[in-house]
Amino acid sequence: MTGPVLRVAALSKRFGGTQALKDVDLEVSPGEIHALIGPNGSGKSTLIKILAGYHHAEPGAVAELDGEPFGLGQVTASRHDRLRFVHQELGLVGELSAVDNLALSHGFARTAFGNIRWREMERRTAALVERFGLGIDVRRPLATATPVQRTVVAIAAALQGWEGRRGVLVLDEPTAVLPPGEVARLFDIVREVRDAGASVLYVSHRMEEIFALADRVTVIRGGRRIATRPVAELTPRSLAELMAGEEMDTDHRPAPPSGPVAPVLQVRDLWAGPLRGVGFDLAWGERLGITGLVGSGHEIVPYAVCGAHAGPVSGRLRLPEHSERWTEARDAHGLGLPLVPADRAGEGVIGDFSVGENLTLPLLDRLRARSGRLRRRRESALAEDWIRRVGVRTAGRGARITTLSGGNQQKVVMARCLAQRPPVLAMCEPTAGVDIATRLQLYDLIERQAGAGMGVVVSSSDTQDLLALCTRVLVVRDGRIAREISGRQVTKSALVHAMEGTD
Repeated sequence: MTGPVLRVAALSKRFGGTQALKDVDLEVSPGEIHALIGPNGSGKSTLIKILAGYHHAEPGAVAELDGEPFGLGQVTASRHDRLRFVHQELGLVGELSAVDNLALSHGFARTAFGNIRWREMERRTAALVERFGLGIDVRRPLATATPVQRTVVAIAAALQGWEGRRGVLVLDEPTAVLPPGEVARLFDIVREVRDAGASVLYVSHRMEEIFALADRVTVIRGGRRIATRPVAELTPRSLAELMAGEEMDTDHRPAPPSGPVAPVLQVRDLWAGPLRGVGFDLAWGERLGITGLVGSGHEIVPYAVCGAHAGPVSGRLRLPEHSERWTEARDAHGLGLPLVPADRAGEGVIGDFSVGENLTLPLLDRLRARSGRLRRRRESALAEDWIRRVGVRTAGRGARITTLSGGNQQKVVMARCLAQRPPVLAMCEPTAGVDIATRLQLYDLIERQAGAGMGVVVSSSDTQDLLALCTRVLVVRDGRIAREISGRQVTKSALVHAMEGTD
């Protein structure tokens, strides 16, 4: 067949008074990797959920697979044999193992008597996940796995039985928490799926991924399709302008710190998880990056410094301006340093709470009168002030946090930390799942805080974050600091080689 493998036309969706999508058209050609990109809140996730049958489209929408019409909002086995998904939320059950999670969609291998063939199930699952080389124990609950490992399991579940099939694999932000080495492996697998006869609809905020992987890209903004273009005809600047509707400077690089260089935070002999005696000083106004491959331990540093690591911790920390005394790392929570966690949905926000409640949650003691009653007006004023400062797009402080896009939820988490006026802000994967426009806004926000003297620790596997934010980067390998890169030496090539151990 020469027509599109997937065609959607006149797709609209309204939630109450909000028009999420308006007359969106989309075509994915056979053997094509088609990127879908747009700002947070543009309607990308709504479109994907309609394709998956989670939401119903408004009357008048048309959808076809290989020229055969299918009902949007209807879930049938034949349809989903040709249309498969890896959602941004992954859709996994944390209490179950990788074996059980894969069996939920494709069933268990059984004997003639109906007993489950566990060895066969483990072998099948291991064969699927080992393509990524992350050493996943397929028998352990996924709640104990890293975000990267959970992403791999979700992709493996979608790829079951896919080989040689014609259809569309939909990947929604699959690399949000993957470091460079794993991103390259994922790209290879995506190309393998394409070469085997399937098409790929690839949703991402990372423009470098679009240019490295996609054949064509569709841009949506404000719930409407703005353009569909061959990637070869675009540049990062022109694509960013299509997304934002205005001219943008995408080459963000940090200014060197100014003012005093005395340490605001000192860390010595930190042991936690795979970390083996890590130590460093963070200067006033410095943006310090910490990176490494999966399992190196770099992602644990912000949690340990803020007293949020779940496992055993040892070492010493000190805030010299506050006290000459050292604090044991196991008591680090007493220093009151806030954390922007890696898992925004699971660790950063409370879904049943409003925007304002999520923002002011750690400040309630400060907002209480002597009688113990909460000063509601003061709380509301504080929430409104920070919503304005960080540019949260919301219907109001009383809106549920889950009605916000991922980027705006991240702004709320940032605002909650900054409202505590800490001397140090620690962040882990701060721009995961965030579009380029919101990413630049977060970069500017962090730079302003550093300019005012706040020390910033950024743990990230995203080299773009490190290049844009950090004036110094510590590279962790095998639990130890293997290399320090600073100033003009902080380049993508230097970071990747240092992480891989090939520098």
